[in-house]
Amino acid sequence: MTETQTDIVDQQEEETRTTTQPLIPGLPNEIAELCLLRLPYPYHALFRSVSSSWNTTITSPSFLHSKQSLSISSPYLFVFSFNKSTAKIQWQSLDLSSGRWFVLPPMPTSFAKISSPHALSCASIPRQGKLLVLGGGESSRSAVVYTALTNRWSLASPMLSPRTHFVSGNLDGRIMAVGGSLDGHGGGEATKDVESYDPESDTWKESAKLPMVLAKYDSAVVGREMLVTEGWAWPFMFPPMGQVYDPDEDTWREMSGGMKEGWTGVSVVIRGRLFVISEHGDFPMKVYSSDDDTWTYVSGEKLPREAMRRPFAVAGVEDRVFVVGEGLSVAEGRVSEGQNGEFSVVWRMMITSSPQARGAQFSPASCHVLYV
Repeated sequence: MTETQTDIVDQQEEETRTTTQPLIPGLPNEIAELCLLRLPYPYHALFRSVSSSWNTTITSPSFLHSKQSLSISSPYLFVFSFNKSTAKIQWQSLDLSSGRWFVLPPMPTSFAKISSPHALSCASIPRQGKLLVLGGGESSRSAVVYTALTNRWSLASPMLSPRTHFVSGNLDGRIMAVGGSLDGHGGGEATKDVESYDPESDTWKESAKLPMVLAKYDSAVVGREMLVTEGWAWPFMFPPMGQVYDPDEDTWREMSGGMKEGWTGVSVVIRGRLFVISEHGDFPMKVYSSDDDTWTYVSGEKLPREAMRRPFAVAGVEDRVFVVGEGLSVAEGRVSEGQNGEFSVVWRMMITSSPQARGAQFSPASCHVLYV
């Protein structure tokens, strides 16, 4: 028998031992696999080291498919943060059930040279457990994807146009990249270019250009429209500007006066409605009504201002809104709608454990809720 044939036999014998070795002694493998499917995703690398059978099972495509098809997933809060003193950037995820933070693997090395975390733009595909980070690297056309199930980053096709300090969002499964600056500092020539990314085909295509230049402030996707606002800027010498994109017509229209003038904070979409956490005063929450183009303050409690310091990053899921502040403190709001159509909110500070974040004084730049 040749050396090659011996290696093949040894490999076959190892595969046989792996397939015959029980995943959990005393349990049928079908039941044991259901147990493995419920293990917290950040520990998968550790779980793979338990045994060869666990490693083979957890890394198999069928395992990932089963986790998705059985909807065995929980919401995690993912936060893109930065240290003002050291310029270090870092992604962390918060297990919303246990309050434990997990540090994600670093992004590709090209993103270590960004001038500012705000040069990047982040979007997500929540039900697929994926994050997308765009622009801002060595090439401001860069695009990378984080997949929570594998806890890994991978390269995506680069954007068609270079851009930094721009906004992005998930519009019906396609990732929009809107406007921005052509240099790495956000102060150079602005661009009106807009493009969209198809995650299935890993391709970008051009969309209708912005009719005007908009400075990066905030954006939101409500229904089948993407809203982009420049926001109010001190000393309020000019009124805010905003545009609304219709993907069916591939057209932009001017944002209504009431919407853009009342958009005075960071936005979150709950139950298909647009809310903002105001960055002024005692951080009130308000909701927009398209019927009369007005904003109404949400009743109930105010965001705990003693425990929360700006900058804020906000994300929502179902009737919950999460606000991340300086030092990665997290407040959870429960939003409810009364019979009269009025909204109210109840806040609580989440007790979390994150020595890496708090000790290093990280601040949030973006946050997203993914199902893992």
